[in-house]
Amino acid sequence: MEPPSLVLCAIESAARVYPDRPVGFFMKGLHDIETEEDMKKAKNLFPSLSSFDNVHILPLRLEELFNNTPLQSWYEKVDPQKEVYWIHVLSDACRLAIIWTFGGVYMDTDIISTQPIPSDNFFAPQSTDTFSNGVFGLPRIHSLVWEFMDNFVQNYRGEIWGHQGPELITRVLKNKCKIVKVSLSEDVTCGTLTFFVPDRFYPIPYPAWRKYFIQWDTLPTFNNSFGLHLWNFMNKNEKTMVPGSNTLVEHLYRKNCPSVYEAERAKYDMVENQINKANGDH
Repeated sequence: MEPPSLVLCAIESAARVYPDRPVGFFMKGLHDIETEEDMKKAKNLFPSLSSFDNVHILPLRLEELFNNTPLQSWYEKVDPQKEVYWIHVLSDACRLAIIWTFGGVYMDTDIISTQPIPSDNFFAPQSTDTFSNGVFGLPRIHSLVWEFMDNFVQNYRGEIWGHQGPELITRVLKNKCKIVKVSLSEDVTCGTLTFFVPDRFYPIPYPAWRKYFIQWDTLPTFNNSFGLHLWNFMNKNEKTMVPGSNTLVEHLYRKNCPSVYEAERAKYDMVENQINKANGDH
């Protein structure tokens, strides 16, 4: 119930880029959301988001979400205590069920939105041979999502990192779109689906994720990108945006989620003042 600033930045940036579309953030810790008034109270837990009418904080009710989907039988049988990557495979399952139920665009909460995605039927490969499930778009009750969920259950290998996520999306799409090759230079299509070039969301590839947390002599424009994936799973030491650091991520916050940035700067200044006061007292 205390998401880091990057999560809040991801939500704010999406709310700004898509002002005419609802932006839903699902939280497992919310239990008693029943009315519109309950939703308003939940949103007030995050003051930096309270001014955005299109942001909706929603409860993640797993039994309800998986009901009447192929994932229901898996969820009823799986033992979380025996799973190596439980939170990750659960997240992989949730995003499929959410898009099946609601349709629209799914995004991980370490993606900062920068400009509108021109398609609602798309996938975002992170390389020429691997698709990502960190961001994708499909209409509700789409047959391809059912195929993903069915494959999730039939070929379940939760002990293999990524098998239920990027590898699932990759094996289904490669089977469906055998003659389509992902390009590094231009977006390609498979029927009604668009496969974006990796630069659209991954201009900085995951081995180079630390570049977001350093100073640049010349800031990149990312004009070719719709969003920037900050590869939070790679960030084991929990690097964060530090106000005044002049790092790339600070510039991204200031530009794309200024409300979150100002809230973080105020917290940082308050801590600095307390430290200075304590040192002065000694």
